[in-house]
Amino acid sequence: MIENETILIIDDELQIRRLLEITLTANGYRTIHSANGKEGLIDAATHHPSLIILDLGLPDIDGQEVLKKLKEWFFKPVIVLSVRDSEEDIVTALDNGANDYLTKPFRSRELLARMRAALRAIEAKDDLPVMEFGSISIDMVNHVVRKNQEILKLTSTEFMLLSLLAKNRGRVLTHQYLLKEIWGYSHVEQTQYLRVFIAQLRKKIEDKPANPALLTTASGIGYRFGE
Repeated sequence: MIENETILIIDDELQIRRLLEITLTANGYRTIHSANGKEGLIDAATHHPSLIILDLGLPDIDGQEVLKKLKEWFFKPVIVLSVRDSEEDIVTALDNGANDYLTKPFRSRELLARMRAALRAIEAKDDLPVMEFGSISIDMVNHVVRKNQEILKLTSTEFMLLSLLAKNRGRVLTHQYLLKEIWGYSHVEQTQYLRVFIAQLRKKIEDKPANPALLTTASGIGYRFGE
């Protein structure tokens, strides 16, 4: 169990907030509550939580917009917890930077497991503060990626995926390994997660995304990073 982490809950349903508070407190977490998107953004900036649980159906700002605003500066995990269960909503949330997505009603043990996986994924630090690959530099401490000295705008999940691949330069990392490390064991068969984020990364770091030189595919196996 990961103890003493602060979790921000952004959800307009009082019963859900109370249920999450009871569940998380019993498992060693501290909780902060926000009943709408505006409050959630302020609390995220004020309290610096370790992880955010975000509802999409907020009364003032749509949760997808809140997610996009958060991911402009918040590099810790965000788990979406919503009644919306369409593929479009899920893919959009992941594309907007969500680290995971659960639908309501949810199972508390599954939520806790996904929280632990998300928190573990950001714990690892590379010994080298900056890694360089031709025109690409990756600052592991400050979570900044540059191409030709210009800062690239990456979501926290994109950064975690890129840094994991970069730390294993030249090694093929399987779909299952990447999914487990970034999203947890429950996602090891959901390769659509990878396709979305690999495509986005290629658009940002490659000179020719359709013919990648850095982030290459090992057909049917996984991905390799390196020139």
